[in-house]
Amino acid sequence: MSSGMNNGSTSPHATPDTTRLYYDDAHLARFSASVTEIAGEGRIVYLDRTAFYPTSGGQPHDLGTIAEVSVVNVVDEESRIAHHLAEPLGLPAGAMVVGQIDVARRIDHMQQHTGQHLLSALFTDEYGWPTVSVHFGEESSTVDVAGEGLTLELLATIEQRVNTLALENHAVSVSYEDASTAEGLRKASDRAGTLRIVTIEGLDRSACGGTHVARTAEIGAMLLRRYEKTRGNSRIEFICGHRAVQRARLDADLLTRAARPLSAAPHDLPALVEQQQSRLVELERERKRLLSELAGYEAQALWQSAPLDANGVRRVRRVITGAPKEAEPLAQQLIALGGCAVLVSNDATGGVLFATAADTALDAGQLLKAALQSVGGRGGGAPSLAQGAVADPASLPSLALTLGFPG
Repeated sequence: MSSGMNNGSTSPHATPDTTRLYYDDAHLARFSASVTEIAGEGRIVYLDRTAFYPTSGGQPHDLGTIAEVSVVNVVDEESRIAHHLAEPLGLPAGAMVVGQIDVARRIDHMQQHTGQHLLSALFTDEYGWPTVSVHFGEESSTVDVAGEGLTLELLATIEQRVNTLALENHAVSVSYEDASTAEGLRKASDRAGTLRIVTIEGLDRSACGGTHVARTAEIGAMLLRRYEKTRGNSRIEFICGHRAVQRARLDADLLTRAARPLSAAPHDLPALVEQQQSRLVELERERKRLLSELAGYEAQALWQSAPLDANGVRRVRRVITGAPKEAEPLAQQLIALGGCAVLVSNDATGGVLFATAADTALDAGQLLKAALQSVGGRGGGAPSLAQGAVADPASLPSLALTLGFPG
């Protein structure tokens, strides 16, 4: 992130307990150091100097090894840095150790962070949109800017512009300046004392404690994948360098796999997907029409074959394997014929649907609610249609009898 980082306010000489080697050499991958303290049953180690970057300012921590023991977390404790290990170090305080940084992870973080600086500078200088916040993620990162009016076309233009700036290979340097005299910062710092300033030659000056590449071409390709509005700002998702190449490769593979069953080229997919979606909507509409028509025929047969009870009501009992709600079209067709009550249930799940025709004077909602309560179930609904479930499917025959249906 550009400024306000915990370890971006002072020079390495102001941190006596741990000299931060990454401040002046972000490419340093192997270093020697002396153990100053061991804690956490040997799993937390403090060194007199370190190249391990701690989680800070939104940038994730480094991984690697100390004396060939894996480092799983790096924590900034103001004047010193705690290295959390996967297992006890097995060495005493005062021992000399060699630390090895996970180079691939470090370079990835350097590319993302420097890419963010370049992108934020572009947004500010060419669009007047200052950066509000930044989030660095494991797969992608986001930058929130105080600006609106982004479109996919404008995003593509910005992407092309920021890649052009990166390819111009501007030098990226680090300096230490007093906060009271530091000038030309993209964002003013509210910290006193010595600031660590990261400068992209001719483009940006930001107070920052993070790790960065030496020249902008090292950022590699930058992809601006999408944007969204958030709290009056615009949030842009971006990825840089090797991560961008990997994402582009994955996207190409996914498009190719999606296009293959359609015997289409990847660039034809958007139009084909729209056509397929329209066709699916039409087919779903036709399916519902046919189901309704089929339900009408089935309802006629069931209604005519259902015997009348003592009150002249035809009672139709159906047991299904799916959700009772799926039988709602059939139930609606039945009660539309009049003089009918319908009970649908699933003997495995205990789900129940109860429907009554208006001319039966039976309130489906009240009747089902009371019947369910009598067997420890819950449910209810409208006078014509109600749903619920019993606590124990074995009680369904009892429920059916309560509602006037043979078990």
